[in-house]
Amino acid sequence: MKTNSPVEGYLKFECHFSNEKIQIPSELFVPLNFWREHLWHKCLIGAYRDGIGYGNISVRLPHSNQFYISGTATGGIPELDQIHYSLVENCDPQRNTIWCHGLIKASAESMSHWAIYDASRETGAIVHIHNLQLWEKYLNVLPTTAKDIEYGTPGMAFEIGRIMALPETIHKNVFVMGGHKEGLISFGKTVEDAALAILALIEKD
Repeated sequence: MKTNSPVEGYLKFECHFSNEKIQIPSELFVPLNFWREHLWHKCLIGAYRDGIGYGNISVRLPHSNQFYISGTATGGIPELDQIHYSLVENCDPQRNTIWCHGLIKASAESMSHWAIYDASRETGAIVHIHNLQLWEKYLNVLPTTAKDIEYGTPGMAFEIGRIMALPETIHKNVFVMGGHKEGLISFGKTVEDAALAILALIEKD
């Protein structure tokens, strides 16, 4: 468990939340939860000593821009169940608003995930992790969002749209959040692809 807690974990958008049980298809849930647990054990997703969680993971509902994402404040839970995920049905960065339902509100990074899915029809899953060593090593080496753009904001969604238009981003499947200390995001066709893109950076160290 990490000690120094950057500002993290708070919803910065208006959330239209329908509190109702969701059922994630097993073919999506099993790999989603497997790789989330794997990343948790490597402390790439988790919680700081003050209890503030970090990191999240999502998978696209096929043939749509909707996606299942780990819920807010779940970072410190070792193994999640379906009740710990939310379905994001829509997002409007212009209005700083998302619509989701489940038994928990969607992650504070939901707008960033939406921006990636919206920019890339090939993307089927996304991982957001925290790791100071990787962040410092790859800041402005890998594609990096502007340092004055905060996480979970419309500005970050628009900035991600810019980053996703870069050929290098699509080639690497990873980018650094310049204004979000420790934050990196990876994406891929599957949850495994997205997770392995991050783990490959660790193996290079």
